[in-house]
Amino acid sequence: MFILFNILLLPFRFTFKSIFNLITIPLEIIKIALNKRLRQNHALEHATINILQEYYGKNRLLTGYAKEDGFYIRGPVNPNLIDEAARVGLSRLLAGESYLAIHEGCGTSIAAANFIFSVVFVVFLFRFGFFNLLNIILAMILANMIGPFSGKLMQRYLTTSADVHNVEIVDIEYSHPQNVGIFIANIANMEFFVRTRIF
Repeated sequence: MFILFNILLLPFRFTFKSIFNLITIPLEIIKIALNKRLRQNHALEHATINILQEYYGKNRLLTGYAKEDGFYIRGPVNPNLIDEAARVGLSRLLAGESYLAIHEGCGTSIAAANFIFSVVFVVFLFRFGFFNLLNIILAMILANMIGPFSGKLMQRYLTTSADVHNVEIVDIEYSHPQNVGIFIANIANMEFFVRTRIF
């Protein structure tokens, strides 16, 4: 009975989520686009992750997010390399390597794909007047085809700023990994905060 109830609610869930995304995703992108300091830290966060992936390889799972006073990096990384990667990333951005400000795994790309899915889904829903599996599949295919490209464009022009001439790295803070056993530390849970200052 529970499964049947969820299946019956599925069209409403997709519709509600799509309409919600049509409103919230552009608002979030605009909020970031209007905050130069956040965009600069977002670019430096990406540059740091790109440098770390040059050291470790692209298969290393690293995540991050920017704030106005710096950015976080999470993942299994040698703490000594975070400071080096952030400073190398900053100097390479200053040297004109603006491509480092773009990262294919950025949440902006995911948001772009979700937004495209939502637009296509709502257009199909209103155009054809009913919900069906084909609409969902077509919306997913289009979102996956266009999402990564549009996400990189959004990063380049809206959510990052490679103009970091007035950014300075102040310090690096990190939380120690939680102990998994008596002697084993879980470095996968390490979180680093790279504090920056705009001068």
